[in-house]
Amino acid sequence: MPGSRHADGRLDSRPTASPAGPPWPAGMHELDLGGGAEVLLAVPNGEPRPRPLLVFFHGAGGEPRQSIGAVGAAAAERGVLVLAPRSGAATWDLVAGRLGRDVAVLDAALAEVGRHAAVSRCAVGGFSDGASYALSLGPANGDLFDAVLAFSPGFAHPPAAIGRPRIRITHGTDDRVLPVDRCGRRLAAAFDGSGHEVTYEEFDGGHVVRPGDVVASLGWWLDAG
Repeated sequence: MPGSRHADGRLDSRPTASPAGPPWPAGMHELDLGGGAEVLLAVPNGEPRPRPLLVFFHGAGGEPRQSIGAVGAAAAERGVLVLAPRSGAATWDLVAGRLGRDVAVLDAALAEVGRHAAVSRCAVGGFSDGASYALSLGPANGDLFDAVLAFSPGFAHPPAAIGRPRIRITHGTDDRVLPVDRCGRRLAAAFDGSGHEVTYEEFDGGHVVRPGDVVASLGWWLDAG
């Protein structure tokens, strides 16, 4: 059951560079968390070593394989682990009204990853409702996530402010689902005003995740400093 910290949007698990259990081989792994939770982990090719971990949230009505399809190829090229959970309802718990279940599932998934995969750093991202969720959980867990990659977000309601993760937002100027003027532009200005380092980019297009933007966002995250 979700604990009080999960209702506050806080994550306790901290994957490290020294997992306790045997390493998972390259490929797609379905985590066995029980309770009907569906979470996938994509492990890149190569010998086990500490790798960056990207948590990626799908859009409303989506599922983990869509998340892997959106970012998996570019992540694999950069040697990034991708953790893709599924929302417990049609969309994420915060969007539906209250934090809890989805935060608890993510916390359990991160703990499982930490037992079998060496992790060097963590970021969180997502598309549409998933991007809104990332922009809400990321700033509440800035002691875990050093960056947020948001593709076409609609809103952000961080339940807390822990640290200052860097934020990158991309949004299509022809987005008819979440219009850029009251979503991407407004969010970029709000996070900039609250002291976050914000990179904001618009593109000619609609409500989509473009492969080139994924490559650019991963580079922005991984190559910083």
